[in-house]
Amino acid sequence: MNTTQILTTILVVLFFGLMVGVGFLCRKRASDVDGFVLGGRSVGPWLTAFAFGTSYFSAVIFVGYAGQFGYNFGLASTWIGLGNAFIGSLLAWNVLGRRTRLMTQHIDSRTMPDFFEKRYGSRALKIAASVIVFIFLIPYTASLYNGLSSLFAVSFNIPYWICIVVMAALTCVYVIFGGYMATAVNDFIQGIIMLVGIVAVIAGALSVNGGFMGSVEALATSPVGGWEYTALFGPDPISLLMVVMLTSLGTWGLPQMVGKFYSIKNESMIKTGTLISTVFAIIVAGGCYFLGGFGRLFVTPESVADAGFDSIIPTMISGLSPIIVSVVIVLVLSASMSTLSSLVLTSSSTLTLDIVMPLTKNPSEKKKLLVLRLFILFFIVLSAVIAILKDTVWSDVVFIAQMMGVSWGALAGAFLAPFLYGLYWKGASRPAVWASFGFGVGIMLIQLLLSLKLFTVPGAVLGFVFKNSLHSGVFAMLGGLVIVPIVSLFTRSHRPEDTDKIFSCYDAKVVVPAKSALDSDTIK
Repeated sequence: MNTTQILTTILVVLFFGLMVGVGFLCRKRASDVDGFVLGGRSVGPWLTAFAFGTSYFSAVIFVGYAGQFGYNFGLASTWIGLGNAFIGSLLAWNVLGRRTRLMTQHIDSRTMPDFFEKRYGSRALKIAASVIVFIFLIPYTASLYNGLSSLFAVSFNIPYWICIVVMAALTCVYVIFGGYMATAVNDFIQGIIMLVGIVAVIAGALSVNGGFMGSVEALATSPVGGWEYTALFGPDPISLLMVVMLTSLGTWGLPQMVGKFYSIKNESMIKTGTLISTVFAIIVAGGCYFLGGFGRLFVTPESVADAGFDSIIPTMISGLSPIIVSVVIVLVLSASMSTLSSLVLTSSSTLTLDIVMPLTKNPSEKKKLLVLRLFILFFIVLSAVIAILKDTVWSDVVFIAQMMGVSWGALAGAFLAPFLYGLYWKGASRPAVWASFGFGVGIMLIQLLLSLKLFTVPGAVLGFVFKNSLHSGVFAMLGGLVIVPIVSLFTRSHRPEDTDKIFSCYDAKVVVPAKSALDSDTIK
């Protein structure tokens, strides 16, 4: 074994041992459904912020998106990471954090589909939302394994399926034993690894071409680069904006992201969590896309055409020092496992609490936990099988890859508007939620069929909307934000009768120290 292999083996074994150990230590906090799914709604700001960030930024972003968008947009791809930080994190925490925490506790909601039922008074909405989550989170979960094979090939000649099985098995162990709290603690550890790893690999990659200024100059004068790849908004500003919108605003409607706000302990922790989450996103997301912007210095158009965009980041790190390569491999494992644990916990809790348990008469806490754990096992096994088949038997089947591409847009397009309006506006109606569900899913299914080349759309406008899943995903989200208020205005009679009672949680009186709020009657 060479130096890189030895270092990687040591770090991976330590990493896996730590993850499993945390799962066993947190098992007492997962003794009931509320503790297993939400950590007892008492999770601190550091754990919540890191859980939010690590669920947000998976190996798909580090290996796939950073390579692809960095290659296409150059240094301007850094805007994607900054958009993720300030729109997807800072603004999301400020707009959604407090209200989500208050309302979901007030109506005793544990999942996003459950929120739709209790906020809008419709069990059918909960079932529909649960089906959407089930259908579109599975391919999204399977996509998390992308990039592992190419990165492990840098150090080991290990078959892709072995990487998938090991990662899936270890994630399964600590999530099943420790539930949300184990996931949150491990997310914190994995987040630290991601922070250290991205800083190290950026420093190493820039040093190859003489530091930051040397790398920028090399990119501007490179035969496969050019000045446009160092420009402020890159060679394609419109497409860049679409990526920023989908990957930043889209998090507002993803159940695995919004669910992090359900478990925050108190007000002060929201403020702290907002700051931590934003800084984390600036470093990790901004760093990933900034790194990818220099990808053209390390690859050729021929190699990208042959091996794909997923090969760019592994190629960039292949010539770096063994310790950096080892840290990056653990970084990708961390990013993959943190997002995987969040997705399977979201999927299993949704299916168990929103579909299976309502069909069971007076289920005990023990039975609920058993079903939850069985579904976690089911989701992890299913996603791993799909990922393995996609790489082997289904390698030429375009449908699987396209399904993964539309998952984010379908979930965000269906859920963002009714969730956001549900928190802020009493006037949102049940038909408006149905319209948003249908519009978001419908747009992305059309995009899927177009991607499979089953038919084409006429006209420049439709051609722009359905240019790719990025364009259609943004259209689905923005369309929902327009559709919900319009449909609600025409269906006022279908507003829930207990809306005022639901919104009363925001009017509850609380006592705070004078340093937090001024009172004109007592402060002279």
